[in-house]
Formats: sequence, C-alpha cells, structure tokens
Amino acid sequence: MKLRYGTFSYLPDLTDDDIAAQVKYALDHGWPVSLEYTDDPHPRNVYWEMWGLPMFDLAEPDGVLAQLADCRATFPQHYIRLLAYDASLGRQSTAMSFLVQRPAHEPGFLLERVEGPDRTQRYSVKSYATARPSGDRYTGE
Repeated sequence: MKLRYGTFSYLPDLTDDDIAAQVKYALDHGWPVSLEYTDDPHPRNVYWEMWGLPMFDLAEPDGVLAQLADCRATFPQHYIRLLAYDASLGRQSTAMSFLVQRPAHEPGFLLERVEGPDRTQRYSVKSYATARPSGDRYTGE
C-alpha cells in the first residue's frame, strides 16, 4: 500500500530535480520551507518531528536540498515531508506540503469496526507499523 499524503500524492515519487523545482517555486513566492519526519504516518498525525528550523530568506533550493540530504541520511526509513508556509497577511497557512521520502516497505493500515449501542458502528484506523516500537518500525523488513 502506498501512502497518499499531501500535494502530488497520486503522482510518481518526485526526483530530486522535481523537488528542487517545487522548492524554487515556493521560494519565488516568498514561502519559507521546512522539513518534517515521522515513522507514524497515521492520517490524523499531523504533528511530525521538525528537522532543523524553517529556512527563511533563501533564493535558491540548494540549502533546502542539503538539509533534505542530511535528513535522509539520518532517517533512511522514515517518511519525510517538505512544507512551504505562506505567511502573507490574510493567509498564514501551509501553502504546499508533499512527501519527499517514504520507507521502502509501507505496511499499511488496519480498519477496525466497533459495534455500539443501537446498532451504531464506529471505525478507527491503526497503522500496522505501530505494532513495533518507535524508531524500529521500518527496519529489517
């Protein structure tokens, strides 16, 4: 199962040249860029660990790509996403977010159904990866 998360999620994985082009687009619009990573990509887990600080005042994507290379080297089996933040008056929100790395093996999710009173049914989503401890979820598979 391939996790669909953020912009470009239904396209083939982006190459480094594609990522550089998107970073250049963000920088041309004045959006600072940041990197985040996680080993728990649950759809409601929107708070990932931040890699370094947001990168302000860049003109070229080289600084972002260098940070991405360091993050990939440190976390080779984690999900990594790139975010561009639009801080303009009236917007102040994430303008673009997309995955720049995913583990080689993605175990997928379990949909659990719970029967409630009066025949109600509730559903929850649980990642198969969370059966293993954090930091060990995508190793040795």
